[in-house]
Amino acid sequence: MNKVFSVIESTCIPIDIDNCNTDLIIPARYLSSTTRDPKFFGEAFMHDLRFDAEGKAVHDFVMNKEEFCEAPREGVHEIIVAGQNWGSGSSREHAAWAIAGYGVRVVISSSFADIHRNNLLNCFVLPVIVSPDFQQELFDSIQADAQTQVRVDLPSQTVTNLATGHSERFPINGYKKYCLMHGLDDIDFLLESLQKNPLPPTAAV
Repeated sequence: MNKVFSVIESTCIPIDIDNCNTDLIIPARYLSSTTRDPKFFGEAFMHDLRFDAEGKAVHDFVMNKEEFCEAPREGVHEIIVAGQNWGSGSSREHAAWAIAGYGVRVVISSSFADIHRNNLLNCFVLPVIVSPDFQQELFDSIQADAQTQVRVDLPSQTVTNLATGHSERFPINGYKKYCLMHGLDDIDFLLESLQKNPLPPTAAV
């Protein structure tokens, strides 16, 4: 279900891994599945870092630590603060499905792989690009207090560290911004456009 996006205010999961590629985000063995069940892909998110070969939780991995292991829900862990060049590697859209299926609404990084960034937008996950200094500030704030909240305001295109009050503006394509704010995928947008501007009737032969 497409979610209308406006303002997200939430605690964050810090995944401080630079060049985190799509094979880490979702291992290749999941790509052969024919399901589109969000729960299936959500459970696969970062699977081989979260679990060992026997399926046991890797306790040192951030997503398994007590303060970050709670599943995302409104106001809790809806935001990932990620390392630079997030989503590099193969262009598999399953990586975006996994992030969305896990319940994440926003990924913040200083840089994204272009195709992955577009895949996130198509899954109604907002990729927010910030400066490296602001990215590090977010990591530092979360390390100091896991309950640190971040506000992401799509209408104003601002992201704010509520622990420090510091904000930055982030870029987004105007078309994708409109779609996110109105809960529209590409087909929905086309249908809406046709309703507003119907095609002229075909001329009689």
